[in-house]
Amino acid sequence: MKKLTVLLLIFVLSGISYSQFKDYRVKGGVQYNVISPSGELKANLSSFFGRGYLAIELGKYFDVELGGGFMKWKQKDQINGGDKELEVDLIPIDVRLRIEPFAPKMKHVNPYMYIGGGIVNHKLKKQPEYTTYTARYDSTELDGWVGYFPAGIGLEIKLSKQVLLDLSVGAATTLSDKINNLIVGSPKDGWFNYGLGITVTGKGGKTDSDRDGLYDEDEEDVYGTDPENPDTDGDGLKDGEEVKTYYTDPKNPDSDGDALTDGDEVKKYLTKPTNPDTDGDGLRDGAEVTSYMTNPLLQDTDGDGLGDGQEVNDFKTDPLKTDTDGDTLGDGDEVVKYKTNPLKADTDNGSVDDGTEVRRGADPLNPADDVVKEEMEVGQVIILEGINFETNSARITTDSEEKLMKAYNTLVNNPKIDVEISGHTDSRGSNSKNQVLSEQRANSVKDWLVAKGIDGARITTVGYGEDKPIAPNDSEENMLKNRRIEFKRTK
Repeated sequence: MKKLTVLLLIFVLSGISYSQFKDYRVKGGVQYNVISPSGELKANLSSFFGRGYLAIELGKYFDVELGGGFMKWKQKDQINGGDKELEVDLIPIDVRLRIEPFAPKMKHVNPYMYIGGGIVNHKLKKQPEYTTYTARYDSTELDGWVGYFPAGIGLEIKLSKQVLLDLSVGAATTLSDKINNLIVGSPKDGWFNYGLGITVTGKGGKTDSDRDGLYDEDEEDVYGTDPENPDTDGDGLKDGEEVKTYYTDPKNPDSDGDALTDGDEVKKYLTKPTNPDTDGDGLRDGAEVTSYMTNPLLQDTDGDGLGDGQEVNDFKTDPLKTDTDGDTLGDGDEVVKYKTNPLKADTDNGSVDDGTEVRRGADPLNPADDVVKEEMEVGQVIILEGINFETNSARITTDSEEKLMKAYNTLVNNPKIDVEISGHTDSRGSNSKNQVLSEQRANSVKDWLVAKGIDGARITTVGYGEDKPIAPNDSEENMLKNRRIEFKRTK
């Protein structure tokens, strides 16, 4: 008994594993037990107990087991130096509650304990005529039924998916002291049992504890997921859905690495959780949803003829606006059809926006045709508003060049005219300083036109300082009007 108990403990300690052992629903088997009777006679002969049983699962930790079988009880009584045999046939029938505290965490072994109750039929087959005890064998009640109570511990070892090896040790006590037909003292008759059995399960051990659509053993052995958690990676999809329906990784909340969880892709955005760029526009689904606010299911969100990825990565246009620069031409038409700059309303800087040029049949890439050719009368003055210079300087700011294109186009389209460029200032600062500054600014405009290809001989410059205001110098707005460049025909 001690050796078998030690063996059971070794199996218990070495067999702990983190995968569910049970969930068979129903199982049954046979068991052979070596019996050590505990009656008054101390010398035992070879006794055995063959038992069959059927078990039904009550939950993760409990089974109820119904069993019965045949027991041969053999002892000997040493009388006058000779061994005299005593033999009893027993038919025990019992119901047992099996307690399996580690079953939900076990994979290959299942330690258990049991307690139960039942009845046993005993039939005396052979006994000595005399006994070594003062008390004699009682022949008044040789056979009958009596209650008994078994208890013990055991260990199931999985041999295959549906076959288990069962080892057990236990004991039983009866409510009678007449099993061996001898009464000496108060202890009731009973026995110790050491069993070896084979059990066959009804389901092969497969179960789905978390109801995620995957068997527990597959979750641990194949997929590496948690059999107690239906959504191992917490992405909003059950492990079974990920494996069988969407083909995503149930251990990775973002299988395609597009910064959207698999659950959001499937349920919220309707994108493909295995494709980082569902619509194939060159932008990842996550970037479309969180950064650019574009539609991850539509390659061209604003319908301008350019894919969202082209707009963001290649042309730097707004994928949510069909006309990024507001020139009334769609971004796609500018890039593909007209070859204009979709980020600049007037691509050729000719003072007319691309859309207007296209509508009137002009070339948006040629500034020469922006201004319709018309004759200027001698003495006619054009005020070039919006020409700006750096503070206290004659250096033209870059935002003024588009306005200067008007003067340039006039000279290009009227090659026979000469002009005077005059500079004017507001009243701030000394008169002498303003005079010099106005001359310098007029010359800067001339230099700009000459650099564009206009013959300098056609242009004269003059500075009037603050002498010719067109508005009172009493407000910032009026002083801005006075700080101007005028363009006048002289020939």
